[in-house]
Amino acid sequence: MLMLASTGMSQSGWVWQNPLPQGNHLSSVSFVDANIGTAVGDAGTILRTTDGGATWTLQQSNTTSWLFGVSFGDANHGVAVGNFSTMLRTTDGGFTWIESLSPTNLLAVCFVDANIGTAVGLGGTIMRTTDGGASWMQQTSPVINPLYSVSFVDANIGTAVGNGGVIIRTTDGGTNWFSQVSGR
Repeated sequence: MLMLASTGMSQSGWVWQNPLPQGNHLSSVSFVDANIGTAVGDAGTILRTTDGGATWTLQQSNTTSWLFGVSFGDANHGVAVGNFSTMLRTTDGGFTWIESLSPTNLLAVCFVDANIGTAVGLGGTIMRTTDGGASWMQQTSPVINPLYSVSFVDANIGTAVGNGGVIIRTTDGGTNWFSQVSGR
């Protein structure tokens, strides 16, 4: 009885949003403001909300690859990355997605505006774009561990984290990345 009571109360404040007709696993979400957001996941799933997550619309990705990460620099420009070196780009809020290939599986992506973004992935891969994802340049990584997440506070200062407690940081837009102590 106690377990049921604590389980029922542990989720107060959360409301289930069921994005039917899909039931695939979701991996990442990116909001550009309080209303506009995009979520990605298994089997090329892309969902979009324009009402703060109250309702979600399934978008056509034209891929069946698992999408691990998504980031939008504004309401129209976004990139999703995933399995089998999949990279998708949109310039119209996700109504259409253009597929390209990356040199390896990318696991996360972060845009600071419509043009500047960084993606990270297997083997310590770090990719950077300054044209909204139309082209990407590989950056020198100080690690070979898979990088699972990346976050930038502006065009220059960013942090990526990965397997084995890896934390790397840049203060010059990714020209140089330095390993940080993770507290292990």
